Amino acid sequence: MGHLLMVESWVGSMSRLLPRAIQEGGHSFTFLTRDLHHYLRGAPEGVRHPLLGARTVVNAETNDLDTLLPLAGRLHTALGFDGVLTSCDYYLPAAARIAARLGLPGPPARAVTDACRKDATRRVLGRAGVPGPRFALCPDLPAARAAARDLGYPLVLKPVDLCAGMYVRRVADEDELAAAHEALAAFPVNARGQRREPAVLLEELLDGPEVSVETVSFAGHTHVVGVTDKSVAGAPAFIETGHMFPADLSEEALQGAVDTAVRALEALGLDDVVAHTEIKLTPGGPRVVEVNPRPAGNRITELVRHVTGVDLAAACVDVALGRAPRLAPRETGLRSAAIGFLVPEAAGTLDRIEGATGIAGEPGVLEADLPAPGATVRAGGSNNDYLGHIMAADPEGPGARRRVEQLLSGLHPRMVRR
Repeated sequence: MGHLLMVESWVGSMSRLLPRAIQEGGHSFTFLTRDLHHYLRGAPEGVRHPLLGARTVVNAETNDLDTLLPLAGRLHTALGFDGVLTSCDYYLPAAARIAARLGLPGPPARAVTDACRKDATRRVLGRAGVPGPRFALCPDLPAARAAARDLGYPLVLKPVDLCAGMYVRRVADEDELAAAHEALAAFPVNARGQRREPAVLLEELLDGPEVSVETVSFAGHTHVVGVTDKSVAGAPAFIETGHMFPADLSEEALQGAVDTAVRALEALGLDDVVAHTEIKLTPGGPRVVEVNPRPAGNRITELVRHVTGVDLAAACVDVALGRAPRLAPRETGLRSAAIGFLVPEAAGTLDRIEGATGIAGEPGVLEADLPAPGATVRAGGSNNDYLGHIMAADPEGPGARRRVEQLLSGLHPRMVRR
């Protein structure tokens, strides 16, 4: 069995799903992190975090590639790795560089770096003729004002190197542009201690439903696992409020999304990777929003597993080890699965959630993860600010989203405001 080097991780569900997949596959892993407490703070009291199931935990400065690469080489000599992986976007390029340095399986480092930088993705896809929004990379606010006049409002302002919808804002005029730019500029260092690129991306606002295409690329072939839909709210922010797998769309729309996603992966040169590519289905055709060279977040991987039996976390492990992933679907008895997130409207301390009693036992419910009274609540501004979620399934057809929405409509958070 294989031994993997895991370089950091997200602190959400993937920090549990990847260790589970590693161990269920009979493998082991070494966990390399600059701050173990970053993960331990997210574990329920009295419960060992799955990342502590690592054979070895190594504390090192993972943000300094010049010292990280030689360290990985020394660890490889001592421990013997068969693959390298991470679930955290901020360390995907580093993991690819380490794999190349050690002669281990992995996606091309240049392709991963381009996919993780939103401006580089736009340039690469534009050269390849893969459809996306009109855009401009702006080094400062005066340049953004000038670009906005050329592109025309409304626009979307994005950081080039953040995740989870952080500081992505719809801007309708110069005042909103300046406010969004100022808010982003006040966040110069990300949550992992990495200094951000101050340039911003301005993009044409695309109309139409948004979906994501879940794929696994291995040995030069991309396998499409399926298409997930997405609901978004929280304007002017873009907060993902729910997903359903599979997306309930026409065959033409689904095929358009799939074809566009595969073209984007090919243009970037991504291979030997599980990917999550976001597509807008505009009146003018599919347009690429972004390409993520890692499994989907927001528990989309679990929606896929409930419906198809395909475990994308396990596929991620297999691909990292250079092994053909297991992607054959199996009958699960479910035709759709959906997740809906409870997004807080105001900050405060949670007093209670009315309507939550017994919700985990309601028909069709697969998961109900809601906080206990006393939890600190932040007003929703990104996908990091959820108050909880409900996941439900439909054994007959595409009714899972309706079931989740029905259940969420009965929940009413009550807070003591700060």
